[in-house]
Amino acid sequence: MRRPSKDSPKLSAESQRLISISNAIVQAASRVEERTWERNLDTQLQKLLKTNHQDSIDAALNVLFKGDLAVYDVLMDGVEAVSESSTMTEQAKDGTEATWQVLLVAAPILAWTRFSIASGTIPGDILTTLTAHFSAHLLADNTKVAIAPTLYSIDQLPRTHAETYSLTHKLAAAAHKGSTVKPAAPGPDTSQFLADTRYLLAAVVAPVGAPLFRWQEPQHHINFEAERENCLEQWRAQAGPNIARLLPGCGVELLLPEAYYVACREADKLIRPVSIRAAVHYLTNTLGVEPNDLRAVVAGFGDEVNDSQVDEYRVGFTLRQSPDVVYGIVWPLYGQEDEEGTPMEGPAGGGDRPLAPLDEIVKHLNEVGITHVKRIGERYVAEYCDDCGAPLFADPSGELVHAEMPEDTPAGNEHFH
Repeated sequence: MRRPSKDSPKLSAESQRLISISNAIVQAASRVEERTWERNLDTQLQKLLKTNHQDSIDAALNVLFKGDLAVYDVLMDGVEAVSESSTMTEQAKDGTEATWQVLLVAAPILAWTRFSIASGTIPGDILTTLTAHFSAHLLADNTKVAIAPTLYSIDQLPRTHAETYSLTHKLAAAAHKGSTVKPAAPGPDTSQFLADTRYLLAAVVAPVGAPLFRWQEPQHHINFEAERENCLEQWRAQAGPNIARLLPGCGVELLLPEAYYVACREADKLIRPVSIRAAVHYLTNTLGVEPNDLRAVVAGFGDEVNDSQVDEYRVGFTLRQSPDVVYGIVWPLYGQEDEEGTPMEGPAGGGDRPLAPLDEIVKHLNEVGITHVKRIGERYVAEYCDDCGAPLFADPSGELVHAEMPEDTPAGNEHFH
């Protein structure tokens, strides 16, 4: 659940209509009524996204976030669904109509390195190979797919729902017609981290009501989870070597391609422990020390002075015998992870309850050999260096400082995640 901006402009008629319909969905007394309202909401959102009226949507979300989270969730779900999916109607020569459904899919790639993590245009031969493996190992029969010829960094992904909507329709047209898509225009320089996420984006097209992914086919319904895991294994095995060519010098892990927003959120969560592992690997190799020679200082940070909510934890690393923070990583909180340390919901069907975020951070630090972990009880306002914009970290005494490697450290990657 994203956190909206603090501004509360006067609501337009379009924003008020979105709030009213979303509220009607929450209060619906039957599935029939609920779906009727949902279609009405979809229609309104289609109009706003197509004409790039993102401000009307954001204004409604801002009001609901502060006043009614249940209705907020309904509207956010609707906005995401309409921006990442669509239908297309085609008239055949005999006069009959065929309707197709479209879904924007993200294939996340976790990458880590001491060097640079690449992004940008994908060479044609690699794109052709990846498209073939995507279809063969992930998609149901009778589907079409178009993969954008760009390996996206987080900074290059669509920034608004309206931009996502536009990309969905552009890729859908290419998938349906078998045409090509131009690579994304170069964006701002991508920030370099020791661990980061890259994305393949694709539109999958299938007849309305037909399965999109292989695990949705009727023969796999009883054991769809096993088939989904098998699809992921095949995707990793077959696409992995081609992804490695796009990301030289990097360790990589391919995640399951899924609907755009779900896949991005899953990648956001899973890159966090990778960032810890990459940071410790970097420090031990660069400083010539063992993990047990390091200490981690963990503190919670938020946006406002009088707000108790923790939006992220920052982990500063020091040598055990020194108070100086030499490196740091940021562990942002998502969804239901809140200031009380409430974990994300566990998987359906039971299982062990996930750890609270702070406990999870400590667990990952312990797993990579750091046993000296200091937790700072104070909650800080998120502060950044005025000169370089880097986040400030708490040192063992609780003072916020800039993380700086020792002066005699060999030149290398010193960015933060």
